[in-house]
Amino acid sequence: MSKKTPVQTLTDDLQQGRLSRRNFVLQALGLGVSLSVVGSVLTACSGGEEEGGGEPTPTPGADPAADTLEKELRIYIWSDYLAEDTVPNFEKEFGVKATVDTYESNEELIAKLQSGVSGYDLVCPSGYAITVLSALGLIEKLDASRIPNLGNIAATFRKTSFDPNDELTVPWQWGTTGVAYRKDLLPAPPDSWAIFHDKAHAGKMTMMDDMRDVVGAWLRFRGHSLNSKDPAQLAQAKADAVLAKANLQSFLSAPVKAQLISGDVRVAQLWNGDTAQAAAENDQIAFVLPKEGGSIWLDAMVMPKTAPNKKAAHAFLNYVLRPEVGAAISNATGYGTPNERRTRARRPLQRWRSWSTSRILAPMRRLGISSGRRLRRGD
Repeated sequence: MSKKTPVQTLTDDLQQGRLSRRNFVLQALGLGVSLSVVGSVLTACSGGEEEGGGEPTPTPGADPAADTLEKELRIYIWSDYLAEDTVPNFEKEFGVKATVDTYESNEELIAKLQSGVSGYDLVCPSGYAITVLSALGLIEKLDASRIPNLGNIAATFRKTSFDPNDELTVPWQWGTTGVAYRKDLLPAPPDSWAIFHDKAHAGKMTMMDDMRDVVGAWLRFRGHSLNSKDPAQLAQAKADAVLAKANLQSFLSAPVKAQLISGDVRVAQLWNGDTAQAAAENDQIAFVLPKEGGSIWLDAMVMPKTAPNKKAAHAFLNYVLRPEVGAAISNATGYGTPNERRTRARRPLQRWRSWSTSRILAPMRRLGISSGRRLRRGD
């Protein structure tokens, strides 16, 4: 019998209740386990009591404007994830001065919160990162009585795997991960993750600075689940990733948009919305979901336990759930809105959002698939 690895031992202890979710996260991260893997294990082992959350801070009144709000609000969010007028309009209406800081990865966000940095009222992690933040006790339950517009959220985005009781999160945007490419620099649209093994484009391609997405792409390339735990399948995905690395300029996520626009990069693993943002500046940029499949993801707003301006935070969450505000954000980012009461006016990026909605969201609804999972195309 082979000896268990330290990670296997930790996982067994978590499953058997000998180790708390918080201590599992701390010890696993200490062993060098990636954030995405930690989040996946926590989700797979869910079923017990959550350590994160706790009771929401009392904030009287169902109307967010019923009592005096704090005069400040600090938001920590992905870059290019707001409409230009989202924050200014909120400030003008509510008399709250909002400060927005940005990050480029879930790892960056969690590292900052885990280091003890306080002062942020709202942050916007992805699903697996929310699972980790909850296990670490870094976020708290929201006061639903102060967010009456929660009723605008489509059923598809409720009771997710990372928030089954709808008490920690407000869904923000959802999208897919695929391939962005320059139509004028390729002889034909790429239809497979195999493009990253093509030496003809060496030095002109990037994959994302996100192990979950990179490994997931190569798992799908071989016909395996994005959530595979099979050692042999993961070893093959690693080998495919290493082979692709020789052709890559770098591992880069959102900042690659500028290089796609200039033509310095002609093929990039990227999110559909960021591709839409780049295409708005250069119409030779297009997006494709490879035939083997990609991932569907959902980001959501959560409130750190150390948030100093909780009333203002709840007011902002209720504000962004207005149909017209959600539609404006989605129009600016190119991603899908979880707001089922969004307005239907024509918008510059409508063709991108319509493609993703008709091709992805409708099948999810028919099959009852939770958007909190990572999925292959066609699930």
